[in-house]
Amino acid sequence: MAQSSIKQNEARRKSMDNPQTTLSSSSGPLSEELQCSICLDVFTDPVSTPCGHNFCKSCLNQCWNNSQIYSCPLCKETFRRRPDLKINTTLREVVLLCREKSVQSKSEVLCDICDDIKMKALKMCLECQISYCQTHLEPHQRVPKLKKHKLINPVENLEDYICQKHEKPLELFCRDDQTCVCLLCAVTDHRNHNTVSVEEESRERKSRLMNMQTDVQQMIQDRMKRIQDLKCSVKLRKEASEKEKGESIELFTDLIRSIERCQSELLEKMEQKQKAAEKQAEELIKELQQEITELMKRVTDLDELSHTEDHLHLLQIYPSLSRPAHTSSCSEISLSDTHESVETMRKALIQLKETLNEKLNKTELKKMQRYAVDVTLDPDTAYPKLILSDDGKQVRYGDIKLELPENPKRFDTTCCVLAKEGFSSGRFYFEVQVKGKTKWDLGVAKESINRKGKITENPEHGYWTVILRNGNQYKVRESPPVSLSLGVNPQVVGVFVDYEEGLVSFYDVESRSHIYSFTGQSFTEKLYPYFSPCNKEGKNIAPLIISHVR
Repeated sequence: MAQSSIKQNEARRKSMDNPQTTLSSSSGPLSEELQCSICLDVFTDPVSTPCGHNFCKSCLNQCWNNSQIYSCPLCKETFRRRPDLKINTTLREVVLLCREKSVQSKSEVLCDICDDIKMKALKMCLECQISYCQTHLEPHQRVPKLKKHKLINPVENLEDYICQKHEKPLELFCRDDQTCVCLLCAVTDHRNHNTVSVEEESRERKSRLMNMQTDVQQMIQDRMKRIQDLKCSVKLRKEASEKEKGESIELFTDLIRSIERCQSELLEKMEQKQKAAEKQAEELIKELQQEITELMKRVTDLDELSHTEDHLHLLQIYPSLSRPAHTSSCSEISLSDTHESVETMRKALIQLKETLNEKLNKTELKKMQRYAVDVTLDPDTAYPKLILSDDGKQVRYGDIKLELPENPKRFDTTCCVLAKEGFSSGRFYFEVQVKGKTKWDLGVAKESINRKGKITENPEHGYWTVILRNGNQYKVRESPPVSLSLGVNPQVVGVFVDYEEGLVSFYDVESRSHIYSFTGQSFTEKLYPYFSPCNKEGKNIAPLIISHVR
């Protein structure tokens, strides 16, 4: 099966390489789309430029080989570097198919009247059911009776043009039965049917085919444009990935240097403390040895006096011998310095950990902020009691329910609003100021969410949100809800979405800390930023403000 397909492709390429094989006019307007604007011939190894135009590979290379500037020969768009030309295999297959169709349409029909050397037939008579060359066609162009016969271009399968029942030309088309009929069929089997001439039906169908060809050409262009967009997207993603890789390497290099520097400082301090402790121990040992010597001398003196008969001398030196012997005030080496070193190391490690987390969070948030998008609120979705600013960047709760026209996009009982902008691919990020509020909901929602009546905010119903209640109670609308413990109340919340990765993350922008992430989600439709300033409970009068990402 594979070998047969290869042989067919080789045959197609051979027919393409034959300069005598060209597309006939039967290919219609499509043949013009398959012609190179440089050589004005059918494409040979077609390639596409970044601007979307197509040329023969050899023609375009020849143009660029003789020039220092690389531009499109058709629209004159200039490219900074010479594009890497690759054959457009889809377009090449279309050309090959059209060539095959053209070759098949060129099969010759010979004259039925010629005796010796058969000449090429010029016309075929449906009445006579005979094909004629130019010479033998002359009577049909001269004799009045023969001039009434219906002539067509020569075909090999003449029986397809003759009614097999009445042996008459198929001159009419029955629209009820969608079939060609002769005049006798029209007055018998198809008497009450809607019949028109074959020519009229053919004209209408040609018109439809022309529209179909236009649609096909547009589909080809759309797909070629899509290919270029995908290539560009891959290139941009690769460049972004390389940049992120470089920044990550730089970050961790700085962290490693910080760790090494901290380690070096700690070791140096510990070594200094150790030397000080050793010196202190040496001095203490020396002092203790001196005291031992003195004590041993006193033992000797006491032993001698205990046996003396010189009572007067004993009484004179007794006061000095009875006094306690002098001993060192430092009986042991203090460990306070060692404890101080350990405590210093512990504090340094805690500080290093905090620095590491701060740098990581700062880098992560900075990376998210690269995908910032311009978001504006959609008044067509807003709950009637919500008041939107003229620039579409602020929303707050109002006391009066506005009389608004019925709109299937509008939330009718829930105090919320969506953004105008929806996203069905890639990554996007936006920030919302929540300062001064005691209650709010933020996140994203899919396009098909229920907007009428009571809604349920969780991923199963198309919502990915974080909420605040009672001024300090933060929750994630999971199933069931998840409570969050935040060190500080966020004043500005950042929302990041990676559509392909199925990720929705929330950040405290000012403290540059991560709040929560929905992971492993599966997105299949557009996602819209979702906002709810909630009602005026207590002091909850401040608006939600879509911030400019710094």
